[in-house]
Amino acid sequence: MNELAKSTREDIEEKVKKIILEHISKDVEGFSSSSKLSDHGTDSLDAVEIIMAAEEEFGIEIPDEDAQKMETMEQIVEYLKEGKSGIKAISTDRFNSSDLACRVAGQVSYNAESCFNPLDYISEKDLKRTDRFIHYGIAAAVQAVEDSLILENKNINKERIGVAIGSGIGGLPSIQENVITMQEKGPRRVSPFFVPASLINLISGHISIKYEFIGPNDSAVTACATGAHAIINSARAIKLGEADIMIAGGAESALCRVGIAGFASMKALSTKFNDKPEEASRPWDEERDGFVMGEGAGILVLEEYEHAKKREAKIYAELTGYGLTGDAHHITAPHPEGRGALKAMELALRSAQVSPSQIGYINAHGTSTKLGDKVEVIAMKQLFGDYAYKIPVSSTKSSIGHLLGAAGSVEAIFSILALNNGIVPPTLNLHKPSEGCDLNFVPLKAQEHKIQYALSNSFGFGGTNASLIFGKV
Repeated sequence: MNELAKSTREDIEEKVKKIILEHISKDVEGFSSSSKLSDHGTDSLDAVEIIMAAEEEFGIEIPDEDAQKMETMEQIVEYLKEGKSGIKAISTDRFNSSDLACRVAGQVSYNAESCFNPLDYISEKDLKRTDRFIHYGIAAAVQAVEDSLILENKNINKERIGVAIGSGIGGLPSIQENVITMQEKGPRRVSPFFVPASLINLISGHISIKYEFIGPNDSAVTACATGAHAIINSARAIKLGEADIMIAGGAESALCRVGIAGFASMKALSTKFNDKPEEASRPWDEERDGFVMGEGAGILVLEEYEHAKKREAKIYAELTGYGLTGDAHHITAPHPEGRGALKAMELALRSAQVSPSQIGYINAHGTSTKLGDKVEVIAMKQLFGDYAYKIPVSSTKSSIGHLLGAAGSVEAIFSILALNNGIVPPTLNLHKPSEGCDLNFVPLKAQEHKIQYALSNSFGFGGTNASLIFGKV
């Protein structure tokens, strides 16, 4: 999760102003958010330095065509908060996608010069011995553990700390690579690290080994609901007294030729926007034609409330309720009346002991598929009635793509950030809502709302459904 996602508008303004003032050569006292940078002695090279500093500060990449239009601090801040797509054409550095039906994805830049350098978290030796989804899971878990400060307490009981990090698919790129190696060079050339590089539970294993956490150690595998299920399983472990702290979430990197080809053959991926990647993921829009694959990880630290208070931990939110159901309908299609989705949300509300009217934001599953988006709206309308039209509902998949097994935990984090910052992330590319999709889907730009409870939905193949409710502390 980059710094931009964690920041309020005031935080962004303060940081951008600081960056600009460091580069202004004259008339600092006369600077305002609406004044042109060129009026204060900056030239084109200064402007480039300011944009680069903002990219580094907030962990994003600003396209050149957008950067060239930024003449004031106000414009820079507005750009950072209005929501931009991270979806691009699949890089040729990853693989050749020219013959694939879908040629776009939400990719993580992956080198020492980019925002994410895996060597900051994993040794070069281990990097070669593990699949990308493990790299992402380890990196996100390290960030979460460090942010929680649990290791600052030298007396922390590591026997009471567990890890539950899952993945929907696991090491698909490694599987593909080793199958090709065996076909071309024979079985003796298959890597001895192939199996542990691909196994889904190995993220939990690596984190347990790294920190010597010897509490519960497991891994959910429930397609696109994996991240949410990992959070729920961890909460249950804490409730049952099996752990005080759980490191929980999901990680995914199924971006490879066979991964794209497999989902494309199911007609699940967007194929109409290969020449306009940033427009491909468009939940609830009339022109939507499938989801866009993303990659990455989202990891949370769950902790028993009194235990967290005792060590004076920073508490971002409370997991107040959750619901789990099955559609009992079809291996890939949701129930046409949203039966499982509706029940999952109902159970989450009952578990949280809150009424529908107390929900202030819904981070929807919203994948940008024709049927899935429609069915989720049907379920929300059944549950919330007229109030459904008053709740801001958005899909962050429009910005980052569908992270499959990591989606539930990444979107839980988005929900918590919306809860704390009072800013609801937008649904990008929603220009013409399709029939029946008439709720406040926060089209195109973020909205400010006071939120006490946020609901996050995750639904997966096999008819598995999970809903989480987070409350403000």
